[in-house]
Parts: sequence; C-alpha cells; structure tokens
Amino acid sequence: MVTLVFLATDDDSAPIICFLFLEQKKLLSLRLQTVEINNEILYDVKPDMSWSIPAIAAAPVIVTRPSVKVGLLPYTDIIVLAPESILILYSGKQCLCRYLLPSCLGIGNPSCNLGFSKATSISHDLKIVGLADAVEARINVKVNNRMIFRCALHRSPSSSLANDSITAMAEGLSPSFYNHFLVLLWGDGESSCLSEANSTVDSEWNSFCDAIMQMCKKSSVVSQETPESSWEFLLNSKFHKNYCKTNSMIGLSSGVALDRTGLDSMRSNIDGTKSSEKSFHFDLLMESLDSLHAVYESLKMDNLRRRDLELLAILLCNIAKFLGEECYLDHYVRDFPALCKTVKMGINCLSSKAPFNLFRWLENCLQHGCTSDKTNNLPLVVCKDGSSVVSWARKIVSFYSLLCGAKIIGNKLSSGVSCNIASGSSCSNEELTVLAMVGEKFGLKELDSLPSGVSLPLRHALDKCRESPPADWPAAAYVLIGREDLALSCLARSCKFKELETQTNMNLVSMSTPYMLHLHPVTIPSTISDTVGLESTKFEDTDSIDGSMADGMENIFSSCTQLRYGRDLRLNEVRRLLCSARPVAIQTSANPSASDQDLQQAQLWQLAQRTTALPLGRGAFTLATIYTLLTEAFTVPKLVLAGRLPAQQNATVNLDPSIRNIQELKSWPEFHNAVAAGLRLAPLQGKVSRTWIIYNRPEEPNAVHAGLLLALGLHGFLRVLTITDTYQYFSQEHEATTVGLMLGLAASYRGTMQPSISKCLYVHIPYRHPSSFPELELPTLLQTAALMSVGLLFEGSAHPQTMQTLVGEIGRRSGGDNVLEREGYAVSAGFSLGLVALGRGEEALGFMDTLVDRLFHYIGGKEICNERSLLLAASVDEHNRVTGQMMDGTTVNVDVTAPGAMIALALMFLKSESEVIVSRLTIPQTHFDLQYVRPDFIMLRVIARNLIMWGRIHPSKDWIQSQIPEIIKNGVKGLRDDTMDIDEMDAETIVQAYVNIVAGACISLGLRFAGTKDANAQELLYEYAAYFLNEIKPVSTTNRSTFPKGLSQYVDRGTLEICLHLIVLSLSVVMAGSGHLQTFRLLRFLRNRSSVDGHANYGIQMAVSLAIGFLFLGGGTRTFSTSNSSIAALLITLYPRLPTGPNDNRCHLQAFRHLYVLATEARWLQTVDVDTGLPVYAPLEVTIKETEHYSETSFCEITPCILPERSILKTVRVCGPRYWPQVIELVPENKPWWSFGDRNDPFHSGILHVKRKVGACSYVDDPIGCQSLLSRAMHKVFGLTSLRAGCTGNNSNNGSAAVTVDQLVSTFSSDPSLIAFAQLCCDLSWNSRSDVDFQEFCLQVLFECISKDRPALLQVYLSLYTTIGSLAEQVSNSNLLVGDLLSVSSLKLALSYNEAVMTGRLATSRGSIVQSVFLGSLRKRVEELLNSAEQLKTDLHNYLNSGSWPNDGSFGVKSSTILSWYLQWFGVPAAPKVKTMVDKIKPMNISLSPVPLLCLLLPGTHINAVEEINQFLLST
Repeated sequence: MVTLVFLATDDDSAPIICFLFLEQKKLLSLRLQTVEINNEILYDVKPDMSWSIPAIAAAPVIVTRPSVKVGLLPYTDIIVLAPESILILYSGKQCLCRYLLPSCLGIGNPSCNLGFSKATSISHDLKIVGLADAVEARINVKVNNRMIFRCALHRSPSSSLANDSITAMAEGLSPSFYNHFLVLLWGDGESSCLSEANSTVDSEWNSFCDAIMQMCKKSSVVSQETPESSWEFLLNSKFHKNYCKTNSMIGLSSGVALDRTGLDSMRSNIDGTKSSEKSFHFDLLMESLDSLHAVYESLKMDNLRRRDLELLAILLCNIAKFLGEECYLDHYVRDFPALCKTVKMGINCLSSKAPFNLFRWLENCLQHGCTSDKTNNLPLVVCKDGSSVVSWARKIVSFYSLLCGAKIIGNKLSSGVSCNIASGSSCSNEELTVLAMVGEKFGLKELDSLPSGVSLPLRHALDKCRESPPADWPAAAYVLIGREDLALSCLARSCKFKELETQTNMNLVSMSTPYMLHLHPVTIPSTISDTVGLESTKFEDTDSIDGSMADGMENIFSSCTQLRYGRDLRLNEVRRLLCSARPVAIQTSANPSASDQDLQQAQLWQLAQRTTALPLGRGAFTLATIYTLLTEAFTVPKLVLAGRLPAQQNATVNLDPSIRNIQELKSWPEFHNAVAAGLRLAPLQGKVSRTWIIYNRPEEPNAVHAGLLLALGLHGFLRVLTITDTYQYFSQEHEATTVGLMLGLAASYRGTMQPSISKCLYVHIPYRHPSSFPELELPTLLQTAALMSVGLLFEGSAHPQTMQTLVGEIGRRSGGDNVLEREGYAVSAGFSLGLVALGRGEEALGFMDTLVDRLFHYIGGKEICNERSLLLAASVDEHNRVTGQMMDGTTVNVDVTAPGAMIALALMFLKSESEVIVSRLTIPQTHFDLQYVRPDFIMLRVIARNLIMWGRIHPSKDWIQSQIPEIIKNGVKGLRDDTMDIDEMDAETIVQAYVNIVAGACISLGLRFAGTKDANAQELLYEYAAYFLNEIKPVSTTNRSTFPKGLSQYVDRGTLEICLHLIVLSLSVVMAGSGHLQTFRLLRFLRNRSSVDGHANYGIQMAVSLAIGFLFLGGGTRTFSTSNSSIAALLITLYPRLPTGPNDNRCHLQAFRHLYVLATEARWLQTVDVDTGLPVYAPLEVTIKETEHYSETSFCEITPCILPERSILKTVRVCGPRYWPQVIELVPENKPWWSFGDRNDPFHSGILHVKRKVGACSYVDDPIGCQSLLSRAMHKVFGLTSLRAGCTGNNSNNGSAAVTVDQLVSTFSSDPSLIAFAQLCCDLSWNSRSDVDFQEFCLQVLFECISKDRPALLQVYLSLYTTIGSLAEQVSNSNLLVGDLLSVSSLKLALSYNEAVMTGRLATSRGSIVQSVFLGSLRKRVEELLNSAEQLKTDLHNYLNSGSWPNDGSFGVKSSTILSWYLQWFGVPAAPKVKTMVDKIKPMNISLSPVPLLCLLLPGTHINAVEEINQFLLST
C-alpha cells in the first residue's frame, strides 16, 4: 500500500512521480513523459522508465537548484531516510550526499548542517526515525527520543556566480556529464564549502573552482596511467614540438596534424577503457568550457557584475590552458590583460575553434543584418528553450535580432533564440523590439545596467516609438518609452477605478527606473499657490456679516475650476447671486418712519420671491460637485427670507407673519432647497447605501427629506431602497415626500418597467384602481406626479396598455381635490405619454393611428373625423368608472387638454421628420384661426412642429422668420404704418401670436443646440433676448431696423417678460456649463433689474435662477445632451408656463423643473501632468464628424474644457509643442456619454494624463512661452562658465552661479537624475581644479539631453567620454592604471550603431540619438592615441609572431592593456588564427600586395591592422 505520493524532478528536468511503500521499505520513482497535443500538455507514464530506492521516509525538497523552474513548478530534489536511519539527498536517481545531525544538538541551535559519511562527530544516541513538513529546503526531522528538529538543508550557493555556473553546467552539459559533475560537487568530502552552514560567497566560488580543477586532475591522472607506445612518446617529446614550430611550411595546419596523431594513439592504445575514460573527461571539460563561456559572455553585458566576470575569466583561463584552447585563452587575456602574467601563451593551437564573442555578434548584426552568416554561430545554451542562466544574453540577442529584421518562426526568431513578445500591434522593427522588451520584463533599470554602446540601439528603438506609439500597447510598454501619460490611461482602461492606484504602482514600478518614479515637482506651479490663496479668501462679500456661513456652494472651488476660470471672479459672483442662506440688503433711509416699515415689508415680500427661487439654480450650479464618502449626516443650507438694513448697522428685519403666511410660502422652496443640497452629492463608489438614506430619515416627514429623495433618485441612487422602505414612506401620507419618492424611484428605474415600482405608482392613479377597490381621496398633485413617474418608468417602451391609459388621462377630469390643477394633470399625462412612446410614433403599432387621432381631437384640430366613434373608443376602457371626459356636451375642453396632447405628439414623433403629423399641427394662417387658438398654445405648436422636424432647425434669423405665417409678418410690419387699417383687437392678437412664435422658435433652438455652445445659436438667441428686453423697457440705444418695434403697446408686459425669460433660459441651455461671460452679464442684469422694477414675479425669478445654474452647470464641468431622452427631460424643465408664486402647481408641477438632471452629461475633460499630478492647461485638437450643417471640422480647445457629444466626436488630439502628442480615436455613436468609472471610457472619467516635454514649462508658469527658450538661458550659463574659468581666484560667486544651473534645470524638468547631474557635474566651483573641459562637456551634454528630451542619454555620453579619458591616461601615464577593457567593445558598438543609422539600416525620423559628430570625434581620438603609443608596434609584432604578450612586471601589464585595446579596436583575430591564414597565403607567392586576400580571409579586421599583419608576417 502506498503511504506517500509526491512530484519531484529528474536530473534532466523531467518530472517524476514518487510512491513510498512503507511495508516494502522502498521509494518507487516513475518518470513522466510529456506530449504536447493542440497546445495541451499531456503526461504519459512509461513503466520501463522507473527505479526504486530503499527508504522508510521521503520528502520533496528544493536544494540544488532553487531558482530554476520546470514549467510552473520549482526544480525539486528528494530527501530519503534510508532503512539504516541515514539521510540521503537524491537528484532524480543520482545520489548526491548524506546529511548527518550535528554532534552538539542544543536547544537554541535548530539548524542541521550538511555532513558526510566520513564524519565521526555524530551523537550516537540520537537516531532519525521520520521526516515531516518539508517546505522548500526546510524539513522536520523526528528522532528516537521523541524530539523534532526543524532542519535547514544547506541549499545551493549564495554566490550568484557559483549559482550561475552550476546552472550553466546543468543546462549546457549532457545528463551523464552533469551527473558526474554533481557527484564531484556534492558528494566529495573535500569540497568543504558545501559542508559548512556558514560558508562565504568567496569560499563557495573557490569550492566550485576546486570541483572543476578536480575534473582536470582526474583527466590528467588517467592520461598518466595510460601506458604510452614509443610512437606517442616521440610525439610528446620537446624535439617533435620544436620541429613542428620550425618546419610549419608544410601545407597542413597544426590542428589537422594533431587530429591524426590523436587517431594513431587511439589505434595503438591497448587499454580501451582507459582511453574512453580520458576522452570522457576531455569532452566533459570541453562542454564545461562552452557552457561557462556562455555565462562569461552574458556577464559582459551587465555593468554590475565586473568582479564576477574577472573571477570567471581566471577559471576559464585555467580550463582553456589545460585543454590547449589558445584562442579561448587569447580571448580572456584581451579582456583582462593582467592574466598574461599567469598564463603562458603560445601560437600552436590544438583546435581551430574560435570562442563566441557576443560583442562581435551584436556588431555584425548591426552591420550586416540578422540574416547574415556571421550571426549564426550562437552557443547552444543561448538558443536553448527555457535556459535561465544566460537569459540576459538571450534577451539582448533577441532584441538586436528583432531590431535588425529577424522573422518570428513559432516561439523562436530566425536567429535561433526564443523570445517572449508582449501583445500589441507593431508596424516596424522598433515597435516589435519594444514589445519584446516588455514581454521579457526588460525595464529601464535593466537598460541602465547594459554597457552604454549595447544600450544605444535599444534606446534608439524606444526613442523612435515615443512620438506616436500604437494605441493597444500594454502599460509597461508606454512606461518603457517614457510615456507615463499613456501608461496611466491604459491602466485605467484595464482595471476598475478602485483598483487603479495599487495596479498602477505595481505595474509601473516593474518597468521604470527607481529614480524615475513619480516624484513631486521641484518648482511649485502657480496652480497650487493660487488654490492655497483661494482657501484663505473664503467667500466674503460686502453684504455678509459672517463669511463662514454654509451656503451649499463651499465645495465648488477646486484646482480644476481655478484653472478653468483663472483669476477672474465669475464663480464668486455666481455664488453671491445664488446664495439664499443670509439676509438680503434692503435700501432704506437712515431715519425710518411708520410708512417706511410698510415699504420694507413690501420690499421683503418682493425679495422673498427671488430668494425662494434661488435653490433651483443652485442645484444646477453645484450638481455632483462633492466627491465624499457618505459617512456624515445630510446638511441643508438655511433658506433665509429675512432682510437687513445696511443704513441701520445691518439690523435684521423679518417678514410679518400677520400679513403673510410664511410657512405656506416656504413649503415648496424648502423642498427645492433640499433637492439642491442633495444634487451636490457624487459619491466615489457610484452609489449611496440604503443605511445612509434610512439614517437621514426624520421622525416626522418633512420637505427637506422629500427633496433629498428626489435628488438621490435623479442621480439614480434610489435602487437601494426595498419595497418595505417605499411602503413606510408612502404610509406617512406626506405630500412632498410622496412626490419626491415617486419621481426619484421612477428616475432611478427609468426605462426598466420594473413591476414593483409601477404598482406603487398606479396606486396613486385612481382611474387604474379596479372597481372593487375602495375610493381614495388623493390630491391632484400626487396624481400628477404619479403620471409623470409612470412615463419615466416606461420611457421608450411604447407599452400599448400604458399608452391607452395615459391618452385617456389627458382628457379626464381630475378626481382630486383641486379642480384648478387639472391642466397640470393633463400636461403631466401628455408628457408621460410622450415619454412612453419617445421617438417611436412612426412604428407601426396597431392602435397608433387611433391614438394620434384622439390626441388631435384633444388639441382641437379641425380635421376630426367621426367624433362619435372617437368618444366610443375612449369609453371602452372606462371600467364603468363615473369620472367623465372634460366636455360640454360633446366638445372637449381644449383649454385643458391641448397642451398635454401637443407635448405628447412632439415627444412621440421627436426627430421623426413626419410631414403628416406636422401638416396637422398647423400654425394659424388667417385672422379667424388666430382668434380660435390661444397665443400660448401657438408657442407649444411651434415647439412641437420643430421637435418633429428636428433636422430643419437652423440657427439663423431666416429660419425664425420662416416660422412666422405671412399674415402675422405683414400685421407686425404694419404696426407703425398709419395707413394700415388694423383694429386694436386684431393688432393685439397678431402681436401676441408673433411674440409666442418667436419664443417657441427660440426654445426649439435651445433644445436643438443644447450643450453645444454653438456660436450662431448663441448670437441669435442673445440678439432676440436683447430685442425683447428693449421692447419691455428701452435699454440699448442701438437701433436695429430688422425687428419690429413698439410691441409693448399691444401686448401686456407679463407676456413679454415670460417670452424674454424663456429665450434667456434657452440661451443658457445652449451655453450650458460654459460660463459664457456675455450671457452671464445679461443674466446678472436681469436678476438685479427685476427686483428694482417691482416685477419680481416668482416664475421669472425661477427662470433667471435656473439660467444662471445652467450656464455654470456642475461648476462648469457638465453640460446637456441632445439625445431623445435628454430633450424630453429638458422640455419638461423648460415647459413654457411659469408659476406665479412659490406654491403654484396649477399648470406644471414645480418638482418637474428638476428633471433637467436626467439630461446632463459629464463631458468635462481636464489634463493632468503625469509627473507632478497637477491639473495643467494643454491645447487639444478636437475633430467632429460631418453633419447636415457642416463638413468634418477640427477646432482647438484649451483644457480644462467640455467636449462635443459622443454622436459627432471623432478624435481628440493633444497638440502643441510642450506636451507629447497623443491621439484618442473614437467611433461616433448615438449613445450617452460614458458614466463615471466606466471601463470603456477613453477619457477615464474626465482625466487625461499628459507628459510635458523636458525643456518646456507648463502654460501656468509660462503662458506666452518666453521661458521655454532654453538655449538662451543655457548660453548665459556657458558665459558664466568661461568667465569663471578665467579668474579662478574669485570664488565668492561660485555658489550662486552653481545654483543658477541647478534651478534652471529644475524649471524645465522634474527628473531627479537631471537635477542631481546639474548639481554634481556642472558645479562651477570645479574651476579651481583642472576640470574645466569636463565641466564644459557636462553643460553641453545637459543642454543636449534637455533640449531633445533624452535625459537617459546622460550616462551614455559620460560613459563614452570617460572611456576616451581613461585610454588617454593609459597611453600618456607611465604608471599602470586599471582600465575597463570592455568599454572599447562598447565604444565600437556605439560606432556601429551610428553607421547603421547613417546608412539607413536602422530607421529614424530624427537622426542618431547620440550626436554623430561626437561619435566620429571619439573614433578619431582613439586612433590618434593608439598611433601615438610607444612600444605598441613591437608588442604587436611579438604577438603576431609568437602569440606572446608583454610580460615584464607592471609595465608589461600596461603594455598588454594598450595592445589589448589595439587588438579589440581593429578586430585582429587570435594569433594562432592569423598564423594559420598567413601560412595559407605564403606558399602562393603572390607577386602583388597580399592585402586584399588577407582582407577576404580576415573579414572583421580593420584595414590598418591588415596592413600591419602584412608588414610583420608577409613582408619579412
């Protein structure tokens, strides 16, 4: 029976499954074979691939290779407790070592060291009896005295170099070789490092080197034991070696000759087993050399591992020396010339194998492309799938391959390496390279640790993609190319709003350099200082006594609104105009008399009309401006109707309750005040909790909570209420609460036809009660609200039964208490019917024709066919109820039913362009018709006709004139003409019709261009508003002959006032959210004027208040939509019957005036600087699609701004020279704007991140762009530098000058690396030293990097500069200097990159990212220095002749270093190679120069070096 099953890993990384049989005391291991079918990995068990180990306990542990993964699982070894109670570690079937318990097991020392069988210091009384709870390399060891020890098995080395080398052996050696190596490494007692728990990194590396050298020793021991034949003795003699040297004229190369001798020795060898053992060790060492060489080349690509590189070079030299690989030896000595002292070099190479050189490979890739023969010699370890140890080199090879045009074949590239490429589109090699860097998690930190020359082509790829990367890249790709703005936008798309913060930080950290993460700006932009200043100047006013009072508008000021309105005080003025929370100033004489008190009361009454209307506008102004967590009680600002007397030390005067009923005056205004307070809320979670609503419910129902319910419903938050909550509210029988709740629920469930809500609403419509239902006395007000709520709930559904009901309600006499409110009831039914069939009148529903005929019957149209049948149809649904139609005999009371029916038709056929309906909705054309139709109904007919013929509305005077029938045009023209014989009655009728038609046309314009800020519509409406204003009371002296004059003689002032204010309201709907100054001045004038003139009608004040609110909708962050649903909501708000007082609900329920909220959209866009996190100005180019009025148009906006509607918006592009461009492409759709937190919102809830280019200031700090002329400022700094250089004695000003550079840089960039560089390398106090040249260079580089926005190139420039500096010192200085020899290869690669850019092999739009002139000067300087080096020619001659390096003490190392520079710079192959080539040419006896032939044979070698070879070896 199996007692334990677990997974482990075989020595060649194959998975094995282990079964422990306790009774048989054995562990059976089965090797799993993996088969991949249709991208699914299937496991197959082969019985012949199994083995068993004696064991009484076993566990999987991670010891030998902890960093290696096999698929998704770690590389797992097996710890086995053998029957003899000894612990043994296995890797697959390979036994590695024994573990022993330490002799001194104290209580405080619970760690188990690694021991070997030879060790005798074991405590004999303790015996291991079991194993448990293995986690990674820790395990519980149970001993026979019932104690359990937690033991840490000594893991693989902590030295990264030793670890890499062991992993390389595992990945590069064949399994049999690796097993042999593992036993040497783990199983031998001499490798003391692995048997000590507290070993150091150095001892671990030494231990690894020992294991390798043991292989060499074993190989040499085997070869010594082999009995040599006489022939072999001769071949190994010194004489033979000298003979080969002197007589190398024979055409055979030395390698071939040696192969021959090796073959002979094999044949002549007697003992075959000894020979095979020798070749086994030889092959093992050769494979080890190749594997470790791959690690060596990979380490060259990491600046931070130079010490490891040197240690590895020493080991590789020893292996190569033992194997006789002269070319390998030469390769390592070139990188570390100091090794030439310890290594004796020769020219007789035992093999012709050349070591792989990664620098040379990358150079060839740039010069000849990825497909050339020169790039096919990659080591197997680099090409191997899943290789982890040389993944660094593999990544760089894959990036270069892609950059130079490699093709992708499966999951590999045509160059032979595998590469992970992130998802995203790419249309160039550079874009593909960037995606590969992201796929391989190769970030900016990794890029910085590459040698500068190696990083250049990759930086080139990033730079090329930076301007306009594809839109579908992952966020990490954008961070990599330095576009954090796009990265944040991408992250906001890919995750929900709540997760954005954590997600952002995680993703961006992984790709960006630590010092490039979002830091606070060095300079404080003026936006912050302005906002701070704003806080201190709380809303103070000359009128206010206590500036700290809460007026409901405290939260309107933010950094965005501050940026939007700059330093003008528009918002403060709006706040002053809409404030209803403080007493109003009354102007009186200083010595009041008794008559003055009456006057004060009269004035107070007039002002109270205005104050009670203000909350409607304030609700629009503060709409969704408080983004808070709803954890506090709901507060409503006071509604103060008192006045104060500035002439009498601000004494307060209250309304006299004996004269007026103040409570009655305040009931509905209190409701509006609470709605305004509730509309401010915009919770970040996007919903309000039910608990919070219940928490705010008062003991006794009041208007305040009723208003809150309506406000929450309009925001869509009432879905959280349960049916029981709704019932409790209704059972309170509070009129305002019921109205607010019904409308709020209907708005929250708009268009859903939710059955439970519809039942609640139908309870309040008595006609819908079944006959068995008891009679309910319901106020008309509630029935009116219920009808509208039904319309909202069934919006757009065209539900037949509901429509039948509603059309009956239009013509039904209200059964409620207030017969005067029956027009309001009919209008509400009309709106409701229009909402249910919104824009769907044309759809062929069976009953639609009858329904339309009935509506025309209610309007009083002349074309009524068979009235009797209509009445019959109407009475079918009566359910035998007694309430009858509004009729006198058989005539419908048109005065009551017409408005509702017209509204219903307008909304049913909205935008349908139905000629049939419009032809029946006629505007009176004769004097008789004018007498027949009420003037205010003419206005409704005009509105209805225009809403149906939506496409024909045009913002021009001609269009408005076309609305007016000829008879009215002629009649108005003839008003001033005395010859015209018009009686007083006709003139009044004509003028009444004229003003109503014009007002109706203006309202139609307002609805058609709602929220569009259309300039033509604005000018036209403003002109008509000014015209009506002049007709009421001449204000402007400009004489406009186009409009008829003298209307006020024929029409009452009240009608003109209403028409004027409806036009003004329409104007503010067009300019909604824009804060348009000219419109605002007009509104302010109207507000002040009305109170002075004594025409402070409540309805007119309400219109002005709403207009101001609309103009600054949501503090200027919101606007109106023109979707069907929005137009309906706006029409309900703008319904052209204004109330006469605060409690007037006769013609239109006042609560309906808040339904504009359903038409609002947050199309607000602000740009935020991604580096500073502050809102900034940025120019946008907005493109809108072609419509019937205009062709496709682009226009410029400055953020923060409001965007056009989604139905016409095509592209939004960040333009201008100061910010990196980005384009948001959209498909115009007839859909509402994206809701807050919507994943698909391309504007991320109104925030667009932008990235400022280095070298430019923000528009806040530098509005006109004079500071961004960086070059001028830099030249001043250069001037300072050269001045200081002349007078080093004057150090007093150095500090201030240094601050200049530092401050200057911080003005243009918040990149800390640039600022630190300016502080450290451009410090003018350096002039006293001999580093003026360096400082001048630093200043120029700083200017170059800032002006071209490439701060990352600072380190590249410095690296290249210091490379040349160290070479110059090496050549000129007699002392030995330790130089970085790899920097020459890096510099050569930089030059190859420059050449690739110049010849067009690397695509570029802006040239090389490093100045070509600079790189050219470096090349010239290197060659000058090498030519000036003494002793170099001699050393080169010796090297080419005998392969020997200079070897006379420290001077020899210096000479070796310079020789190494030369060999690497000019690409001279190893001496044995050169010797072989020369030997090939010599016998040919070429009469002409052999240089061309040498160039062919040595393709990578520079012509200068070829000539030297010719001179030294062929000419002598």
